[in-house]
Amino acid sequence: MRQHTQWQWHLDEVFVKINGVQHYLWRAVDYEGEVLERYVTKTRDRQAALTFLKKAMKRSGAPRMSITDRLRSYGAAMTEIGNQDRQEVGRYLNNRAESSHLPFRRRERAMSRFRRMSNLQKFVSTHASLQNHFNLDRHINHRSTFKSMRNAALSEWRQLLAG
Repeated sequence: MRQHTQWQWHLDEVFVKINGVQHYLWRAVDYEGEVLERYVTKTRDRQAALTFLKKAMKRSGAPRMSITDRLRSYGAAMTEIGNQDRQEVGRYLNNRAESSHLPFRRRERAMSRFRRMSNLQKFVSTHASLQNHFNLDRHINHRSTFKSMRNAALSEWRQLLAG
C-alpha cells in the first residue's frame, strides 16, 4: 500500500479526552475508506497539521486531491508544503472521514476512554489496521462475494494469530 499513491485523501481531526484533558486525533482516509495515517497531538494548530501531513505523505506518498473541513490549520500547512492548489474544502465533501470515526468512537466507549496518550496512539494504530483488514466494501459487493472475502480475511487473521 505504501508504494501505491491514493489519489484522494479525506483529512479530519476528532476530539479525544485523556484523563479529562482534550487531545486531537488526526486521521487521513483514502477514497475507499481505508485509514492511511493517524496521529495524536495536544494542539490543533498549524504545526500539528504540518507534522501530520508530512508523516502521512512520507508513508503513503503525495495525494492528488486533499479534502478537508474548514479548519484553517490545514490551509496553513498545505501552503507550507506546497499542496494548496490540491486542497478542496466543502461542507459535505468530508463525510468519508467523518463516518470513519464511528467505529473508533464505538470502541472508545466500550473501553471507557483512555488514560494515556501513548495508549491512545497504540490503540488507534492497531484499530486502523484491523479495520482496514476487515473493510470489505459491503455496499459494493454481492452477498456471496462479500462472504467469500470475509472468510478469506478471517482465515488470514487466524493464521496470523496462530503463528
